[in-house]
Amino acid sequence: MSLYDLLVIIHVFAAILGLGPGFVMIYIVTNAKDMTQLRHAYHIRNRIHHFVMVGGTLLLVTGLGMGIIHPDLFTQYWFLISLVLFLVALVAGPLVLSPRAKPIKEMLADDRIQEIPDTYEGLAKELFFYERMTNIIFLIIILLMITKPF
Repeated sequence: MSLYDLLVIIHVFAAILGLGPGFVMIYIVTNAKDMTQLRHAYHIRNRIHHFVMVGGTLLLVTGLGMGIIHPDLFTQYWFLISLVLFLVALVAGPLVLSPRAKPIKEMLADDRIQEIPDTYEGLAKELFFYERMTNIIFLIIILLMITKPF
């Protein structure tokens, strides 16, 4: 087995273990009925996010590693578009998602709040919209990786 083959295997596992759970993070919190359930759901969601971060890092490292081993990948549009889209999604975390998650995290951290505030729904709706956009980017990347259309 070559180093390239090993990187491909790690890359595929990273996609499954890292991206897969990311697609369900919204749904984990959508059925919470009170603050206790919502806090617990976000706790689970936060733990899953660690898999997404590790998987995402491995995807980037192994993808670039494969490109270094086979530089012709950097001439393939599917590879370049996938890389650019991945970087866009990566940047969306701290620039788009984190600022929208911050007020929700503050709300969850306030033990005085026992009922889900009315403001939560609007905040969550906005956050989840951008998370869905990120998920669509990842689906496009997966499609490009499978089909290699150009």
